[in-house]
Parts: sequence; C-alpha cells; structure tokens
Amino acid sequence: MRDEMPKAPLGEIANITMGQSPDSYYVNGDEWGLPFLQGCAEFGPRSPFARVYCSPPLRVARSGSTLISVRAPVGTTNRADQDYCIGRGLAAVLAKPGVANDTFLLHAIEQNLTYLHRRSQGSTFLAIGSADLSTMPVAAPDLPRQQRIAEILSTVDEAIEQTEALIAKTQAIKAGLMHDLFTRGITKDGRLQSAKNTETPFGPLPVGWTAGSLLDVADQRRQPILTGPFGADLGNDDFVDDGVPVLRIGNVQAGHLDLSHLLHVTPSKARELQRYTIRAGDLLFARQGATTGRNAIATDLVDGCIINYHIIRVALDHEKCAPLFIEAAFNGEMVGRQVERDKGRGTREGINTAQLKALKVPLPPVGVQRQIAEILGEHNEEIESLGDALGKLQCLKHGLMHDLLTGRVRVSVADAAEPKEAAANV
Repeated sequence: MRDEMPKAPLGEIANITMGQSPDSYYVNGDEWGLPFLQGCAEFGPRSPFARVYCSPPLRVARSGSTLISVRAPVGTTNRADQDYCIGRGLAAVLAKPGVANDTFLLHAIEQNLTYLHRRSQGSTFLAIGSADLSTMPVAAPDLPRQQRIAEILSTVDEAIEQTEALIAKTQAIKAGLMHDLFTRGITKDGRLQSAKNTETPFGPLPVGWTAGSLLDVADQRRQPILTGPFGADLGNDDFVDDGVPVLRIGNVQAGHLDLSHLLHVTPSKARELQRYTIRAGDLLFARQGATTGRNAIATDLVDGCIINYHIIRVALDHEKCAPLFIEAAFNGEMVGRQVERDKGRGTREGINTAQLKALKVPLPPVGVQRQIAEILGEHNEEIESLGDALGKLQCLKHGLMHDLLTGRVRVSVADAAEPKEAAANV
C-alpha cells in the first residue's frame, strides 16, 4: 500500500554546522583537543586519517551526527562515531530533539543526494553551501515512524558491517598465508617447508625457488609483454554506448578486476586493435600514476576485451606457470619493492615494458606454483562469495530505503514484529 511520505527542508528538522578550517596554531599533533577532520578526508571508526587534533575547536560535529562532504566529492556521508572538529570541506547534521531521529536522518539524506549533486557548483572544484543543505528536501514522517524505519534499516546496516568485517578478516588471513608461502615454500604434501631460505639480491627465497623474469613464463607465440594502444589509435571519439569492452586503469584492482564501469568500441574498431585483445589468464598491469603496480589476472569475463594505453598485458604460458601464482607474486613483497624503486625514475611516475621485463619474480617449479595457486584460489572463492553476499545486502538496503522513505510501503508503529522480521517482510 502506497502512503505518500511527507517531506521537509533539512534545515527545519536538523541543526546544520558548516566546517571551518582553524588557523595552524590551533592544530597540534598531540592528543589534546578534538580530532580534526580535514576537508574531504575519510571519516568514521575505520578511518585512516592522521590523528591531528584541534584546540580550541571552532566547528564541532557531535557524536551521532551525519557528516557530509560539501566539497568534491560532494555528498559522501558517514556517521560521526565521536565529537570532531571539522574543516571547511565537511558539514555536520544533527537531528533536532523531539523532531527527528539521527539514524533515520542519515538514511533520508542518502536517499536524496542527487539534490546536492545537481546543485554543486565551482570552477576549480565542485562545492555546495549551507543554503543548499538547509533547503534539501528529505523524508519527514512523524518521529515514531522515523524510529521504526531506522530500526529496520539498522538491522541491514549491521549485516553489511558484519559481512565487511568477514571480508577484511579473510583478506588478512590470505595475506598472512601468502607471506608464509612466499617466504617458506611448500612441500609436495602441502605443508610449509622448514628448510632455511636462500638469500638473493632481491630478498630471501624458499629452497628450490629461483628469481626469474616474466619472459621465462611468457607465451612466446604472442607478443609476450604489450602496452595498450596510444591515444592516436584509441581516443574518446572511438567510444560507443555498446560493443566490445575496453579495460582502463580503474578496472585493474589489486588481485581482481572491477567491471562496474566499462567503455566500449565498435566491433570494427576492435578488429583494428586486435593485437591488444585480452585472453583469459593474461596478467594485466597498471603502468602509470598512483595506481602503478596494481595487477590482476584476466578472467573469462574479459576474454576478448581490449586494453587501453595505461595497462600492460603480459601473455602467460599456462604450461610454464600457474597464472594465479604469478598474480600473487606480483602482489607480494619482492616484486612490490622493485616496482616502488623503479616507478619514479622517469619524468612521470610509472613502469614501462622494459622495466617490467627486468623485474625479478619468485619462480618455484610449475608444480609448486599450481599447488600454491590452488590454495590461494580457495581463499579467493571465499572472498568472492562474501563479496556476492555483501552486494545482495547492499541491494536489499537500497530497495528498503526506496520503499520505506518514499512511502511505497508503510511501516506500522503498532506492528509488534521485531525489526529483523519487519525487514524481511517489507
């Protein structure tokens, strides 16, 4: 049953505090005053921001308030887990007592962020002002309904947070396992070796391993190492709405591919660029900028796609190596140190094909590579499964927010069901 959701300007139901960056002499590195959030810095309990403090604080975001970035990127939100001093890139929204619920308010703001995006202005960077926030229309049912909706959405948030924590834990276990496998090696029966490492100029290697080159495991029937086409061969005018996908640097993440945003070229253009075609099992390497060194193995999903200029494609010979092992090696310490050493040697930060060929890679016998690849593959499957579960929860939350915050589904305050039951029944 549809029940039209009442709305109100945000400024009517909440107090809004716009951040202001303090003079430098108010900011200190000692733990006194309030933690200071600078501009569009990450915030929240998992934040990696530097612990910089401000005393006396100028503009304070109270614990429980909704934090919104008001400078590029406009509209990033989170919940303040404690009191903060906020800089000019942030705003804090705190529900007025007896009028609004802070948890509900966070979701109501997230539901209408397009309002802020449309009003972002600026020549150097996009920004919004206090007037934009104050006039932002948000869902505003009576307080009991707000609290009930907040309870339902909070149960989904808890499930999302628990799944994210499981993913982080599994990734940490995999990282520790990779360290052991690449420093100690593995026996034929799948146990870690106890023999001492062999010292090399590139770091210690397990007994029986060598420091080789990508050319040792590359497919010589294709061009082994190839940089994507130059801009003259593949430019903005070549992209179309549908066709053969083109992978860019943002699609190559550390150990996996992100295919959420793809560009396309026509089949005829793809035939012109046929030499830059990806095959499943190729190693894709981000070669330029801050992402230099990120790499992933091409899956069946990208077989037949094209790479652009910012990616190097390494054609691996699957009879000489286990592709998943090579990917793990490139995300390991030995190769990582070499990439950091080499990527700043030119006029622009990056790695070229000659440098990639010169990198020393840990190479055990191919049978050992396949053993390790199988072990790591099991962990990858677990992470992928958790990622799928997380995606479903996020879709569930998105659907619930739409239904509950637009009034498409009415939540009865008198309903005696527990919040989890209500979420399941909506």
